[in-house]
Amino acid sequence: MSADEKPIESVWTRPRRQREQLSREQIVAEAVRLLDADGLEALSMRRLGTRLDAGATSLYRHVANKDELIELVVDEVYGELEVPDIDDPTQWRAAMERCAYSLRAMMLSHPWVASVLGQVGLVQLGPNVIRLSERMLAVVERAGFEMSETDQAMSTILAYVIGMATSEAAFLSMIARSGRTEAEWMESLQPSAEAAMRDHPRLQETQTALRGKDPEQVRDANFDYGLQRVLDGLAVRLRHG
Repeated sequence: MSADEKPIESVWTRPRRQREQLSREQIVAEAVRLLDADGLEALSMRRLGTRLDAGATSLYRHVANKDELIELVVDEVYGELEVPDIDDPTQWRAAMERCAYSLRAMMLSHPWVASVLGQVGLVQLGPNVIRLSERMLAVVERAGFEMSETDQAMSTILAYVIGMATSEAAFLSMIARSGRTEAEWMESLQPSAEAAMRDHPRLQETQTALRGKDPEQVRDANFDYGLQRVLDGLAVRLRHG
């Protein structure tokens, strides 16, 4: 590195402090609890320090700034994902389904994740992300994809799941702020939706078909439909690639 070049700032690119009274694990665990309870806008080094009964200076020994803290908490929740090992190549699809549903569940449990994935720093260097990426690539390779294509196949699945889960997380967060359940919110919206779609017969028919259905089950079915079509496309690619 030349004298004019600046190092890339990331929690993953500098040495970790050891033998401190307040550990990085404690900081990250409390930050996740804060984010789950109050959302991203509530996260600050000062507030986190107060919850840990520690000054902000103690936190800065482990984390240089809020951006680094976000890197840490994103990697932490990625540790919740499940990526099964497979011996039988024909089981690749079931393994990818499990991984996709696990990622969706994580993002819906921690809705703040959706708002930071596009701006987080070197998340790909986090130990949980590295471990899970390696395992996912192993499943895709075991399925029969060429090494040059495994990353593209994995990225296609992840892009679908993250896109769908981001929309769901935003939707559910909005409903949570209303103080209503999802079913109550949808029922209260029904008269306005019907009035707005009065002159649009296709939308009206779709809206009528959803009446009385459990909205969570509808979201599950919509997610699974898209996931199966993505996996169908990858299966065709395997057969004819």
